[in-house]
Amino acid sequence: MPEYEFRDVYVPRTVSRKAATQLLTDHAEYGRWELDRTRLYPDGSRRVRLRRRIIRQLRATW
Repeated sequence: MPEYEFRDVYVPRTVSRKAATQLLTDHAEYGRWELDRTRLYPDGSRRVRLRRRIIRQLRATW
């Protein structure tokens, strides 16, 4: 089963949808993050949870 690390990103209500999309796109392209969960609050702010897979290297024992 793969292991993931998570990052929570808070987007205030003053940030436009286009700017929030660009922010998440940058995280996906350069940090290899993917969208895990999005929550929209009644005041218009958003909390986004990103995840990326942890790749562990196995040690070679000779």
